[in-house]
Amino acid sequence: MAEPYYGDDVKVVKHADLKGEDIDIEAVPIYDEAGPVEFDEKKELRRGLEQRHIQMIALAGTIGTGLFLGSGRAIVNGGPLGAFLGYLFVGILVTGPVLSIAEMSALVPLSGGIVRHCEYFFDPALSFANGWNQVYNFMVSLPAEITAAAVIVNFWSTINNAVWITVFGLLLVAANIFLVRIYGELEFAFATLKILLIVGLNLMALVLVCGGGPDGEVIGGRYWHNPGPFVHYLGISGSLGHFLGFWTTFSNAVYAYSSIESISYAAAETKAPRRNIPIAAKRIFWRVLIFYVLSIFFVGLLVPSNDPDLLKPSGVGAARSPFVIAATRAGVKVVPSIINAVVLTSAWSAGNSGLLNGSRILYGLALEGRAPKILKRVSRFGIPYVAVLFLASWICLGYMSLSSGASTVFTWLQDLVAVCTLVNWIVICMVYLRFFYAMKKQGIPRSRLPWAAPLQPYVAWMGLVAFIILILTGGYTTFIHRHWSTETFVSSYINIPMIFILYFGYKWIKKTKMVTLDAMPIMHFIEIAEQNPEPPAKPKVGWHRFNILWE
Repeated sequence: MAEPYYGDDVKVVKHADLKGEDIDIEAVPIYDEAGPVEFDEKKELRRGLEQRHIQMIALAGTIGTGLFLGSGRAIVNGGPLGAFLGYLFVGILVTGPVLSIAEMSALVPLSGGIVRHCEYFFDPALSFANGWNQVYNFMVSLPAEITAAAVIVNFWSTINNAVWITVFGLLLVAANIFLVRIYGELEFAFATLKILLIVGLNLMALVLVCGGGPDGEVIGGRYWHNPGPFVHYLGISGSLGHFLGFWTTFSNAVYAYSSIESISYAAAETKAPRRNIPIAAKRIFWRVLIFYVLSIFFVGLLVPSNDPDLLKPSGVGAARSPFVIAATRAGVKVVPSIINAVVLTSAWSAGNSGLLNGSRILYGLALEGRAPKILKRVSRFGIPYVAVLFLASWICLGYMSLSSGASTVFTWLQDLVAVCTLVNWIVICMVYLRFFYAMKKQGIPRSRLPWAAPLQPYVAWMGLVAFIILILTGGYTTFIHRHWSTETFVSSYINIPMIFILYFGYKWIKKTKMVTLDAMPIMHFIEIAEQNPEPPAKPKVGWHRFNILWE
């Protein structure tokens, strides 16, 4: 058995690889004389998230402005069929990172998700680089979401945006600084509300398509014939223009599906994570796929790609939502206020989820020595409050919206979030593949894992190749003659040099090395899991037997 020793404030275990070199595993296991006991981190962070929280939090993080507003932009660029296919293909591709992160998190359920797994299964330098890439992601997305929420309130109120930014920001801090259970219940309520409203909107769309609206007009597939299923993107005629429009919808779809991997960020605060995280991963994918794909399909039937309202300059609010446009065209009056309320809760919910996920990544970085030690401080409620407060301070960037041209700035921020998401998905697939082949190298059967994801390593390879292609072609329009855009180029490609600078810079300063396949402490983590079995799931009784949403 590996011999433990103590660091400054945590136990550290050294594992010798086959070449006799030591690998430090910090802040991970506690040992006693009998062997590994459990992860030390779980004694610091309180487990307040249950199965229903984890599954609905993942839904809340993915259903939001990307569906209610972003789908309109996708229809304009790619047409109804192009948008439908774009959301469908990206929905299939995200099985790679979702199943990969769930399998690794079931074995190593630590806060920070892939940031922590990079440390053990790839290279400490990648843990540092992707960790700060994700922190940067939340730094720019938090003020964008809060500002969006503040602007949306103007649909009903004329109070200055600064007031609403302050109110919503303080509410985020309050929800995250106290018991994590509060966060779980808030996200559960918001996710349930959004799901019910999406179901209602899809039913409304079905009724309108069949002629059940106030005007009695049967729409059917009219707009798939005129103006057509695709558009001539950038005025390029023929199949090439159709294909380029379809390819452009991937950016909207990636933003819409961003944070689908968030089930792993708060793993140390999840009850029975080795059971609940895989359950969420297996079920969350097809639910989100159905919600998105069906919604895009119906809205493509109801709104033509050349609708004047869809073609207006981008903004925030219900007016440009294709659902609102469809209802307005059919003469339904009450829907704009309903959609606006949904987008408002979605924006605040996304900010709430981002603050929790980002603070747990910061906490994980601090535990691994990749961030200042002060970020490791935990309150008596088991909350890393310093990390929460640090990330929340960036909400102050939302006050930029009080100046002219701020909407353009926050459009940039949203594009940056999409690129950060692609980088994170690429890293998840890379790390998982090394984890997978390390098990083969060490002769460890997958049956020893707490949960072995299906379709591996094929979906991880599929995701890795596809996401690299998407990130390299994300700003392709800037290379077309007379279509150069500095904004598009910067927002599409700034993350590529950033992640390499962080990775190689840290390697050069700290002299880190990639963890070899032979040296990965996979068996060590398996021993921890086997010696700490989780309590069996409670049997379903009564109405719970019919609950397919989160049971």
